[in-house]
Amino acid sequence: MKVLNNKFVWVAPILAFVVIFIFSLTLFPSVQVKPKNLPVAIVNEDQGVELPNQPKRNIWQTFLDTIEQTASPASGEEPAVKWVKVDGMEELQAGLDNQDYYAALVIPADFSAKQVSLSSPAPESPEVEIFINQGMNTAASTMAGQILNGIVDNMNNQVRTQILEGFDAQGATLSVKQASSLVNPITKKVTNVNEIGTHSANGNSPISLFQPLWMASMASAAVLFLAVSKSKITSRKDNLAAKSIQIAMGAVVSLVVGFGITWLADSMIGLHIPQFTDTAVFLSITFFSFFLMISAVMSLVGIKGIAIFALILFFGAPLLALAPEMMSPFYRDWVHSWLPMRFMVDGLRDLFFFGNGLHWNHAVSTLTWIGLGSAIVILASAWKPRAAEQPYKLEG
Repeated sequence: MKVLNNKFVWVAPILAFVVIFIFSLTLFPSVQVKPKNLPVAIVNEDQGVELPNQPKRNIWQTFLDTIEQTASPASGEEPAVKWVKVDGMEELQAGLDNQDYYAALVIPADFSAKQVSLSSPAPESPEVEIFINQGMNTAASTMAGQILNGIVDNMNNQVRTQILEGFDAQGATLSVKQASSLVNPITKKVTNVNEIGTHSANGNSPISLFQPLWMASMASAAVLFLAVSKSKITSRKDNLAAKSIQIAMGAVVSLVVGFGITWLADSMIGLHIPQFTDTAVFLSITFFSFFLMISAVMSLVGIKGIAIFALILFFGAPLLALAPEMMSPFYRDWVHSWLPMRFMVDGLRDLFFFGNGLHWNHAVSTLTWIGLGSAIVILASAWKPRAAEQPYKLEG
C-alpha cells in the first residue's frame, strides 16, 4: 500500500512513545516518595538523675544515642531524618520560624527523674513535647511528626517492658497508680506551629495560586509580544519604544492580576489570606517577573518560545507540593533548584503561615533579579533585526 510508503506513518508510533515518555516524567517525583534527611530538631534539657551508689544518669541521652545509631540504615542509604541538636527553646523557635526544621522533639529537665519514679510508690510520667512545623511543608512536616510519634511510642514499649521485668525480678506487685502510669509511661504533647489553618486545603493554597497566575503570565506575554511584532516599525528607536511600551503594559497587567487573583482567592474561593495587600503586591511582583521572563525568551526565539514555559508548567507543578528532602537527587538538584515558580510558593508560605509581611527576602529578591535581567534582554532585543524586513535605517 502506498500509505505505508509515507514516512509519517512510521513516525507516528515513535512520536507517540516520545510524548508518553516526556509526560510520564512528570509523574516520577510523586511516585514512591521517600523522605531523606528531613531536618528534625532535638532539644535535650534533661538534667539527669542521681541514684545511690551510682553515677549520674541521663536516661534520655541513652535513648538519643540509640535513635542516632538506628537512623542510618546499614545499606548506606541516606536516613529519613537528619537530627539537629538545638541548645534551647529560644533557638528552637527561631529555627522553626526560619523554616530550618520540619518538626522538633523537646525533652524536659526532669525527664530522667520522673522516669526513675515510675518504679517507685509515687510514679510520675515524664512528658515530652513534639512540635510540628506545618507551614513549612504539609506533607514533610506530617511525615516528620509521624516519625517522632513513632519514636515516643517505641520508647513507651521499651520502658514498660523494662519496668515490668524489674518488678517481676523483685517479685513485687504493682499498685493501681503504678499500673495506670505504665499504660503510657512517657506522655507526649503535640503542638502545631506556623499552622496552616483548620481547612485542609489551606496548606496547598500557595500551590493552588500558581497555575492560574502562570497561565495568565503566558497569555499576557504572548498577546503583547504579537502586538509588538505586528506593529509597523522602521527604526531601532521605534522598536525600543515598542519594547518599552510592552514592559510598561506588563506592569499594568501585573497589578490587575496580582490584586485580582488575591481578591478572587479570598472572597470567592474561600482561601484565608491573612495579609491581603502584602499578598497582592507580592503576586504582582511575581506575575511581572514571570511575564518579563517569558517575554524575554520570545524576544529571542519568537512565539514558539511559549512552548518552553508550557513544558515547565507540566514538569514543575508536581514538584511544588514536595519538600526537597522528598525528591530524588536528580529532581532536587537539576529541576527543582532552578524552577522560578518555587520562589512564588516559598514567598506565599512566608506570608500565609509564618506571619511575615512583605519584605526583601530570598523569594522577593530572586524574582526581582529574574525580572530585571529579563527586562534588559527585552530592551536589548530592539537591536535584533526583524524577520522578513529590511535592516533598520540608521538614525540621524
